[in-house]
Amino acid sequence: MASVNKVIIVGNLGRDPEIRYMPSGDAIANIAVATSYKSKDRNTGEQKEQTEWHRISFFGRLAEIVGQYLKKGSSVYVEGRLQTRKYTDKDGVEKYATDIIAENMQMLGGRQGMGGNDMDDGGGYGGGGGYEAPPQRQAPAPRPQMAPPAPAPRPAPRPAPNFSDMDDDIPF
Repeated sequence: MASVNKVIIVGNLGRDPEIRYMPSGDAIANIAVATSYKSKDRNTGEQKEQTEWHRISFFGRLAEIVGQYLKKGSSVYVEGRLQTRKYTDKDGVEKYATDIIAENMQMLGGRQGMGGNDMDDGGGYGGGGGYEAPPQRQAPAPRPQMAPPAPAPRPAPRPAPNFSDMDDDIPF
């Protein structure tokens, strides 16, 4: 049986990213993203807003980009997978925590401090808003610009069929 472990989060950072480095030199970034759900209370008709916090971890080059460009309040789109880990707290009690391991990230809301806010340049590491964890998808090479093909010449109009010219040899 096939299974899917996919998470999509769109929200705002609640604090600046925390960046650490492993002994191998690879970066790890952790962020907390808030998402909100608005609903109307059935009894009072009052609008309620419920905020949920999500812990998200980034690794490698994606973590470096998060540390460089994101800050508290930044809007972000993240795709990833859920991962539950077990740990022991300071009192010796075993606990579980579920985190999102990011595989793809898109910065939203413009580029504060980067000059301009055109986010429509196709993504990638070279300055766009979209970033993906390795293995990276390569952008397709741009297609050469070609002139549109010349319209095909129209055939000469045929005269309307004359039913008196038809043979009587029709088999049905």
